Amino acid sequence: MTLTAAYKRSAFDPDTAEVWLVLLTIAHATISPSIRVVNNTEDVTSNGDVYVGYPFDVKLPDDRDDAPPAAQLTIDNVSREIGQAIRGMTSAPTVAIQVIRAAAPDTVERSWGGFVLRNVKWDYGKVTGDMVLEDFTDEPYPAGIFSPASFPALFAT
Repeated sequence: MTLTAAYKRSAFDPDTAEVWLVLLTIAHATISPSIRVVNNTEDVTSNGDVYVGYPFDVKLPDDRDDAPPAAQLTIDNVSREIGQAIRGMTSAPTVAIQVIRAAAPDTVERSWGGFVLRNVKWDYGKVTGDMVLEDFTDEPYPAGIFSPASFPALFAT
């Protein structure tokens, strides 16, 4: 992971005026375009995509050695638009997280992608869910079996 000098300076400065924003992209086959929100009071354009200012809280992924990264999302459901979109999905949406500085919105300082939104709960005020990476450690290996029915040439004599 490459970090910019401005990121390092701001991250380690005990008193900084730098404003950090989290961009969230929720994608699913049933919604077009993807839901793009920023934890800000006004919209932000980053790399050509417009992120709507919308209240949410995200616990950023951890960097543990013994488990895949996981994050948690709590997003405001007062206007019901995002909650209704997520409730209408028949499968889990994917989520991407990006961290930017307000002074340089086209420079993505950190990003995480490939998360799947699971364990979604909602009420009148908020939608919450866990963002997890698919755990492939329980998948059978190898995925296929070399059998005479599947690979007859391997067993020809």
